[in-house]
Amino acid sequence: MPEHDAEDSACERELIMLGEGETGPAPSPPPVETAARKPLRGSVLSAFGYRDFSIIWSGALLSNIGTWIHMSALFWYVKEITGSDTWVGLVTVANFVPVFFLVLFAGSMADVLNRKLLIIFTQAVMMLSALALGVFTSFGASNLAVIMVITTVMGIAFTFNFPAWRAIITDLVEPGDILNAVALDAAEFNVARFIGPLLGGMIVSALSVSAAFYINAGSFLTIIGALILVRTKTPRGPAPPHGTLRHVHEIIVYVRKNHWALNVLVVLSVASIFGLPFIVLLPGMAKDVLGSDARGYGLLLGFVGLGAAASAPFVTWLNRRFKESEIIKISALISGLFLVGFSLSRLFWLSLLLSAGLGSTFLMLSAAVNTVLQARVERNMRGRIMSMYILVFQGLMPVGGSSWERWPTAIPPPPCSWPVAWSARPCRWPLSRSRHSSGTW
Repeated sequence: MPEHDAEDSACERELIMLGEGETGPAPSPPPVETAARKPLRGSVLSAFGYRDFSIIWSGALLSNIGTWIHMSALFWYVKEITGSDTWVGLVTVANFVPVFFLVLFAGSMADVLNRKLLIIFTQAVMMLSALALGVFTSFGASNLAVIMVITTVMGIAFTFNFPAWRAIITDLVEPGDILNAVALDAAEFNVARFIGPLLGGMIVSALSVSAAFYINAGSFLTIIGALILVRTKTPRGPAPPHGTLRHVHEIIVYVRKNHWALNVLVVLSVASIFGLPFIVLLPGMAKDVLGSDARGYGLLLGFVGLGAAASAPFVTWLNRRFKESEIIKISALISGLFLVGFSLSRLFWLSLLLSAGLGSTFLMLSAAVNTVLQARVERNMRGRIMSMYILVFQGLMPVGGSSWERWPTAIPPPPCSWPVAWSARPCRWPLSRSRHSSGTW
């Protein structure tokens, strides 16, 4: 047996053992008809051996670059027209509040509808919204009300897109390559997060904010085209026999009864409220503390993505050699230390390095949680389990973002990061408790 196949089997056995003491072995997902595979040597790239995964990965990369161009331009534009970090945080809230209220229903839809068609529809809605914002900005009509409404519409479309997107990634590869596909999908997103803000800063400086919005609108065509080219079947799931509310309730009960799932989601929720919101402090950090401009802000945000992208392909490697609990605990601790360093930094080059470190550690934390959750459930539950993941990862982040953004008006941004770093310490206790229940953690 090839070495990497043996490692895949060992990894799968470990994931099955993860909650064996509570619910028994994880059920095997039904086979999904995937496009032909061309084997690639090297475990960190094996998912690229699937035609459809490679196509959708490439289209998503270009589309996400456009999204990050849009977001970096939008944050800077709001900062410019209001002079307030609080409004930057509120725009973030408008983008992610729909996640908090609708994502569980979106997860149910991802388990029932054809995932590919659902993603195409939601991507088209986001494309038209970006185009509308560009038009309003070009004619000088993009006041805060317009920005908030359009951003909310994009947030709703994103909410119904995201669980289906997370779940379709595992449809495109065979079970033995799911871990690698999840890692490479994270790498794609974070490569875009590195490139997009860099381009966004240059586009805003050289052209205009509206140009950034138009470019984002055009970028959605790449992922829509890629999805049309995908050959893998993504059939509808069984209709919920007792209605949508009962369908949603099933995943809540599942998480509540399975302590391993509840514990990793608690860890992620702490990081989402107290750690990840440091991103919305970056405009104030760049302008008010480091004395930089739009390009400097783009570099800070871009280096967060660079750090995450650099570490993402190694999630598979680490996951086959270390327990997920160790990856989660260590990444949470190190991210706290990086936040303390970031709060103390007054040197631009040092802040860039610390931004990359923060991107890396938060990626390791979220990818480890994602891997555990997806590997242990059936295909017809992955949309809903990913909706729980998204609820705590994306839905709770604006809670922290809006809270921390209230501080810089009276206190310089860096001290706000101190409590954020200290709050990473509670991330250790849920995993320590779960050691007694499963014997594996």
